[in-house]
Amino acid sequence: MLATSLLFLLRFHANMATSMASQAAARGLRAASFRHLFLDKVKCTTVSPRRWLNLQEYQSKKLMQESGVAVQRFYVADSASEALKAAKRLNAKEIVLKAQILAGGRGKGVFDSGLKGGVHLTKDPAVVGELAKKMLGFNLTTKQTPKDGVKVKTVMVAEALDISRETYFAILMDRSCNGPVMVGSPQGGMDIEEVAASTPELIFKEIIDIFEGVRDDQALRMAANLGFKGPLQRQAADQIKRLYDLFLKVDATQVEVNPLGETPEGQVVCFDAKINFDDNAEFRQKAVFAMDDMTESDPTEMEAAKWDLKYIGLDGNIACFVNGAGLAMATCDIIDLHGGKPANFLDLGGGVKERQVYEAFKLLTADPKVEAILVNIFGGIVNCAIIANGITKACRELELKVPLVVRLEGTNVTEAKRILTESGLPITAAENLDDAARKAVAAIKKE
Repeated sequence: MLATSLLFLLRFHANMATSMASQAAARGLRAASFRHLFLDKVKCTTVSPRRWLNLQEYQSKKLMQESGVAVQRFYVADSASEALKAAKRLNAKEIVLKAQILAGGRGKGVFDSGLKGGVHLTKDPAVVGELAKKMLGFNLTTKQTPKDGVKVKTVMVAEALDISRETYFAILMDRSCNGPVMVGSPQGGMDIEEVAASTPELIFKEIIDIFEGVRDDQALRMAANLGFKGPLQRQAADQIKRLYDLFLKVDATQVEVNPLGETPEGQVVCFDAKINFDDNAEFRQKAVFAMDDMTESDPTEMEAAKWDLKYIGLDGNIACFVNGAGLAMATCDIIDLHGGKPANFLDLGGGVKERQVYEAFKLLTADPKVEAILVNIFGGIVNCAIIANGITKACRELELKVPLVVRLEGTNVTEAKRILTESGLPITAAENLDDAARKAVAAIKKE
């Protein structure tokens, strides 16, 4: 599975230097879906659905609010005048204004209006209106957005609360435990992987019985491990149980709160949250999935998802059609080793249909950077004959004009080779991945 392969590769890449191509591929895969690596302390196995649902911050907070989870008071506005009204309505000592886009790094971003920062604090409601004028309708560029940025259509106007202490808390599915697990640390507000690596003793785990749910003693123990004391311990335990209720209610695969904070006034508040959903439960969660903001999604990735394909765009000129994340990253590395650069790759995954192969070629050839295509399929259960039929159909109907190198290994390989040979198409066969990468690079250089 993609998740299992990627978890292994993340561990592998943490200890070995990789090529720029492989690192780019890894970044793309990590951006496409949430991955937590708690090292040997937690050993959680992640699950990868077909497509991750993307919610804006205010949408996640709305779901939490509806489940009784304590969050900052907030309003949403899509105009400067609405933002001003919201700021006045809050009647708060301090207000935080946040641009709502799916990319991270908003605080250090820059708008094409000239405004610096997608997150601003102020005690004057009038300033909120002025700042909103420079946010709404303008593109915000951060380290995680395209170079031209993303247009901001909505802002969140929230009460700013002081945080006296930050903790980390998450509920996620763990296959090794056959169900949900709570994970927490008193070291919140920072990268949890770093905490697990440097101070693994500060990572705490509680297995949740799916029939009993979160027991009182478990919630109190986790609250104590997070460092909450006195009345705050009971308050934190209550928040933990409410978060689990939310986890079940929306069919989540993960609810992460970082930080779960403590205020000087003695409140336990979920200041920021990320929720991942089980796409297989979409039929039950129509209201939640209707909130999916796909305006920021890459059109090619969205089209690929329609056919159960995973697409990652890169900067080179050799397109890769593979099955599995590990093979994708290995293909990128070996292309780079031979002096080439991957333009993109499509991951077919474990299943295969002739139409998927055809649609994959349509997407790959639509990239103007592509000067060659490398097909690298490997796996005992993959029906290579189906892939061969899809390739020949795509080459003919799409009138493929770039060199095509094919390496197939799986079931019906002999039949697949016969199909490709008898097609009469200019397809270059390869015996292994190294041979395929070398031939793809050579084909471009020859031209």
